[in-house]
Amino acid sequence: MNLLDLLIAPAYAQAAPSTGAGGMMGSLLFPIVLIAIMYFLMIRPQMKRAKEHRAMLEKLSVGDEVITNGGIAGTVRTIGESFIHVEVASGVELRVQKGAVANVLPKGTLKAA
Repeated sequence: MNLLDLLIAPAYAQAAPSTGAGGMMGSLLFPIVLIAIMYFLMIRPQMKRAKEHRAMLEKLSVGDEVITNGGIAGTVRTIGESFIHVEVASGVELRVQKGAVANVLPKGTLKAA
């Protein structure tokens, strides 16, 4: 016995707990549950919004009133393969990408504003 043992209690290592088949199953179950939660809370709603956006762009027609992601509101004049022309004022047309259309407004919304 050492004099130092009287002042400070010696620390001994504990035996490691044995992990059986139940411990292995529990450690694999947690990441699987975490991935499932991420899928239903993040990935699935994002895919649903993207599908709705594609459907909105397919229904886009000349004369629709739209708002772009940049906040520009106007009326669709021509529709191309990947670009559309949006009239924002009399005689002023902007060419924007189809994907930049954020929302289609009800008819007459821009005239009321």
